[in-house]
Amino acid sequence: MLKQFFILCSGADKELLEGCSEGEQTKYIGIGATVFFTAVMAFIACAYALFTVFDSIYPALLFGLVWSLLIFNLDRYIVSTIRKKDKFSSEFIQATPRIILAVIIAIVISKPLEIKIFEKEINTVLLSEKNAMALNNKKEVANYFKSDLDKNKAEIYKLKSEVTHKEKEVNTLYETYITEAEGTAGTKKLGKGPVFKEKIAKHDLVKKELDTLQKINLAKIVAMELKSKTLQADLDKKVTETQPIIDSFDGLMSRINALDKLPWLPSFFIMLLFLAIETSPIIAKLLSPRGEYDFKLEDLETALKATLEQDKYQRALLVKTSASMYDKVYGDIAEDKKLYDLQRKNTSDLLELQSNNFIEKQKRTL
Repeated sequence: MLKQFFILCSGADKELLEGCSEGEQTKYIGIGATVFFTAVMAFIACAYALFTVFDSIYPALLFGLVWSLLIFNLDRYIVSTIRKKDKFSSEFIQATPRIILAVIIAIVISKPLEIKIFEKEINTVLLSEKNAMALNNKKEVANYFKSDLDKNKAEIYKLKSEVTHKEKEVNTLYETYITEAEGTAGTKKLGKGPVFKEKIAKHDLVKKELDTLQKINLAKIVAMELKSKTLQADLDKKVTETQPIIDSFDGLMSRINALDKLPWLPSFFIMLLFLAIETSPIIAKLLSPRGEYDFKLEDLETALKATLEQDKYQRALLVKTSASMYDKVYGDIAEDKKLYDLQRKNTSDLLELQSNNFIEKQKRTL
């Protein structure tokens, strides 16, 4: 049963191959097995690739099955349509488009398995890229809020500077009236004279201004600091919201790009392995000598071609002969006097009826 299945996979004519030798059948069983296992590898590769895309096993298995059937059908078609000829160059030219197609298929089905084989190395590259993206994301978000935060900080600094400046002014006036009372500066008269009262009054006025300014600016500073906290919270929220996008940066395309950043030689040899598997049925058929099956198949095809060409020639000859006979028959009929008189009488009667009918219509019109 397995033998019959692999013969089916090879695309060979089952009935024709059964009449061939065991060696010939073994050759096509090997070709069919290669086609089948290539499809199995295509299923594994496609299923894994789509699993990285959908993160679900059922769609991956479904599309993997469809892809493997497509590859199986293509390989089976490629192998079954190559015909053995007397010259190797003719066979190679015939197989060239199929070899190119096989190379494309090998590259396509090898890439997902390369991703799986080098998964740990790819994860390292992706981790490094995610960290860099997270840092760049924080910088971009911080730059987005930077102008508002800087403006807010500048306002707070300005308000605090006004209070500090007014406090310095109050302290200066305080020292002035104290030294005036002590007699160490100003009029240098000990006691609380008119000058002292003037300076303490000025100090008290500025102190009231300071109290008012502190009250107003403190309220503004509290509001500004609350706004800064809100901006900082928005910044942190933005970073938190964008982080899952960075964390999910491990899809198929990102893994392929990460694979390209690894040393190319191991990946290249894996691709060559799949290329050898994919092209092996074609190469085997090209290198193998013409066998019993090829001769029998050529005999059937040439016999059918000869029969079709003969039928086509006979049909053309039949049409030509029939046309010649009908020309001669109608030529003889045209010279028959009896048929001529009958046709003349019928035509005359028809014209008479048409004339009478026309006259009747004219009368009805009048």
